[in-house]
Parts: sequence; C-alpha cells; structure tokens
Amino acid sequence: MSLLRIEREVCARIPTPEAEFQLFYYRNNQDGKEHLALVTGDVSAKRDVLVRVHSECFTGDVIGSLRCDCGGQLYMAMQRIANEGRGVVLYLRQEGRGIGLPDKLRAYNLQDRGHDTVDANLLLGHEADERDYEIASLILQDIGVQSVRLLTNNPSKIEGLQSFGIEVTAREPLQSNVTIENKSYLATKANRMGHLLELGTEASIGPVSLNGAAGLPQRALEHRERTGNPFVTLTYAQSLDGSIARIPGKPMGMS
Repeated sequence: MSLLRIEREVCARIPTPEAEFQLFYYRNNQDGKEHLALVTGDVSAKRDVLVRVHSECFTGDVIGSLRCDCGGQLYMAMQRIANEGRGVVLYLRQEGRGIGLPDKLRAYNLQDRGHDTVDANLLLGHEADERDYEIASLILQDIGVQSVRLLTNNPSKIEGLQSFGIEVTAREPLQSNVTIENKSYLATKANRMGHLLELGTEASIGPVSLNGAAGLPQRALEHRERTGNPFVTLTYAQSLDGSIARIPGKPMGMS
C-alpha cells in the first residue's frame, strides 16, 4: 500500500479568458511540492471527464519559450475543457519531466551542443522521463472523477494513470504547432518516447494570442469581426537570393 498522502488545503475561484475555474491547492507528505487542480463545471461522480495532466514548465507556460510545446498545450487544454463545459487540468510540479528547473536548463545547454532531450537527461544522470502519476490519481479521486478522457499525446501518461487505478476511457490528441525551434524536441518525443504526433510542415514562429473556440490568432478574429471576411495567411519558401522563386533568379508569379 502506498504511503503517499495528499491534503487539499484551499480552493478559490479563478476567472480566466477561457472560463471560470476553481483552483484546488494540494500538499503531500513526500515531495513538499504544491500540486494544483483547475476545475470547471460539475465533475464529481461523473464519468468520461475531459482531463489534462500537465507537468509544470516554467519556460513554456510562463515566459512563452518556443523550445517546447508545453505552454501551447496548457492553454489549448483550458480552451477545450471550457468548450466542453466541465473538466480538469492537473498542474503537477514536475519540471523538466521530473528533473527540476536547474538540470532542465543544463539539459538545454547540452541540446544546443547537439544532444536530443533524451540523451541530455541521461548525460546528467537522470532517466529520460522521471515523472510519476500517483499524485495525479489521488487528486482525481479526491475531486470525485469516475473516469477520464485524457488530453494527451503520450501513451505513458495513460499507462501511468491506469496503474494507479484511474480508468482512461479515451485519448484525445493535443498537438500545438511545429516550429523551427521545437521541431527536434517534438521529433524526439515521437521517435524515441513513443508520443503520438503528426509532424508536418513547420508553422510560423512567434507568440500567438489565442481567443475564441477555434483558437484563432487575435488579429484574425479582429479582421473577421470588422470585415466579415475570412482571414488568410500565406506562408511561402524564400530562395537564398531573397526572391520568391521556383528557380534562382526567376521570380514565381502569385495571384
């Protein structure tokens, strides 16, 4: 029998652009960290509740780093759950797949020297992924969730919850844009860690303010509201001489 215990200390109303949530604050008797549950709607004694189990990522969630997809996944999950009308985002304090922020930054430096995320962790003396989902299962049980539809691309997360008695009735993909900065990170997730990802054309880089059910950029929503016309973005390849060309020196016509 597990010796891990959690205690719900306080809960408060948190209005967000996506929906109004209740934020539950939990302590436990093992790691001294404060894990959180963001809940909207009535989830107690409900089945097939839409749930995101999100591991803390200061660089992605807070300062918008483009090295990963974490911040995008967090806010997409909040939007999906808001659209559903009920659901849970668990925010687990497991920075850097459980290795902590200092070693995560050291891993970044190793990645800049050519190592992927898995090898960087191993070189620092860690496992590729040191996260644990027992606390997640205890929080879901405390909230009263009966079974979950899990917002994830990671089969190991499903197995982790199921191993602690949480019934996962479905997996719902949660994929953000592929960019120049995160494409290697995502490829490592898919090729070495078994994440279920579709890695296609790189998306444009830069912060995108999400708003509305479709998650459109703010400028697109403003354009649509002002004109009633769709907003279209054209992305194209540029040749080394600075022109848009099929053949260097022969510009390509577009209409």
